[in-house]
Amino acid sequence: MALFNPSRDEVRQFFFDAWAKFKQQQALTELEKMAVGIMHMHPEYHDILDQPAHYLQQAYYPEMGETNPFLHMSLHLSIQEQISINQPIGITQAYGKLCTRFQEEHAAQHALLECLAETIWLAQRNQTGLDAAHYLQLIEQRADMPPSQ
Repeated sequence: MALFNPSRDEVRQFFFDAWAKFKQQQALTELEKMAVGIMHMHPEYHDILDQPAHYLQQAYYPEMGETNPFLHMSLHLSIQEQISINQPIGITQAYGKLCTRFQEEHAAQHALLECLAETIWLAQRNQTGLDAAHYLQLIEQRADMPPSQ
């Protein structure tokens, strides 16, 4: 797998391989352990992960309400890595606030995912790099919202 810019198929194969290794009780790398943890948070993806030949080339259409499970899990991996190294600086503290607010790590991660998705969308729309300051601002706004929102 390419180090920082894997292809769509490489990303998908990583998830398929990690899932297969987990099911066969083989040793996992640290990244594979993180990925399997994410897969456990998403049992709705287990049937897909069990059928790599069928889903390696599967197209997903957000405009038709389809969620790309591989993109979703990849975003979770990104979020978890960001939290583990506190990059952007302040994300770990904001994540802690979100965990307290939602009383559940998965929901807190989804709040971060929404901020990351918006930041990626803005970068693509504006044809710029990711704006880390704006990303952290979105996260902090979300973390500081009252629990009812």
